[in-house]
Amino acid sequence: MKAIHITRSGGPEVLELQETPKPIPQKKQVLIKVKAAGINRSDVITREDIETYGKSSSQTIIPGLEVSGIIEEIGTEVKDKKVGDKVCALIPDGGYAEYVAVDSSHCLPIPEGVSLEDAAGIPETVFTVWFNVFMMGKLQSGEKLLIHGGTSGIGTMGLQMAKALGCETYSTAGTAEKVDFLKKMGVDHVINYKDQAFEEVWKDEKIDVILDMVGGDYTLKNLGILNNKGRLIFINGMKNVDTTINILMIMAKSLTITGNFLKPQPTEVKAQIAQEVEKNIWPMFDSKKIYPVIYKKMPLAEAADAHRLMESSDHIGKILLTMD
Repeated sequence: MKAIHITRSGGPEVLELQETPKPIPQKKQVLIKVKAAGINRSDVITREDIETYGKSSSQTIIPGLEVSGIIEEIGTEVKDKKVGDKVCALIPDGGYAEYVAVDSSHCLPIPEGVSLEDAAGIPETVFTVWFNVFMMGKLQSGEKLLIHGGTSGIGTMGLQMAKALGCETYSTAGTAEKVDFLKKMGVDHVINYKDQAFEEVWKDEKIDVILDMVGGDYTLKNLGILNNKGRLIFINGMKNVDTTINILMIMAKSLTITGNFLKPQPTEVKAQIAQEVEKNIWPMFDSKKIYPVIYKKMPLAEAADAHRLMESSDHIGKILLTMD
């Protein structure tokens, strides 16, 4: 099969299309003939430093955390899936390939009304948001959620999920076009962070949960606008991972600060997330309350250009690699 390999740490140019053996599913796995794979920031981080985030600097790895496709083979202990099922799946790696083997409990059926190809942009975003915002952050209907970087894949999906579940939504974006997109998508409050300081505009809003992928000096600003018993959740630190906090502010408002990497979570945790999102979120796709925002689809061989687009931050929503 053809697959994109990270041959060494570096820029997008280290992504190389190579022939590699088709994976063999283990007893609890299924083999998926991949239709499309989603691009994620985690893939970029891995590519930049495979010695830290990959297997080792001397071994090539296949990136990719989410795919959609058709099950071609099942392991001997798989009872909940069958050959021919159309699924999307969260995977630990290996998505930039024509085939991938994945634990059957991490596969979900394609939601009604979503194409097989577009479904590749669902798993990582929905799983990340559900795990962080709803399981860890305990966001409830009627509360207020702020997601920085609202036009990212995580942002577009998370804001829709929160809105559909009865929450008031807030977001920041860096261009007038992105602000306009989020408003048309139904986000309640949006500002251009280059023109307005969110910590001033929303200083009296008493936001309950903030999902932050920026870090740096946003941290203290985020703490300042949180409600009593508010929750600040990190999923990245694109601006800076070093920050300053005010301990008195945390104590005075009983705030919670946490953060997670989804990729290294145990199989059991991912299986639990899959069960919960199928029960709580999948019906929203069926009723058209939420939908995957797909910015661009590119052939597998153009993975390097897809990473360059991701790093430019010019996109709105998900970037997909297609296998056709």
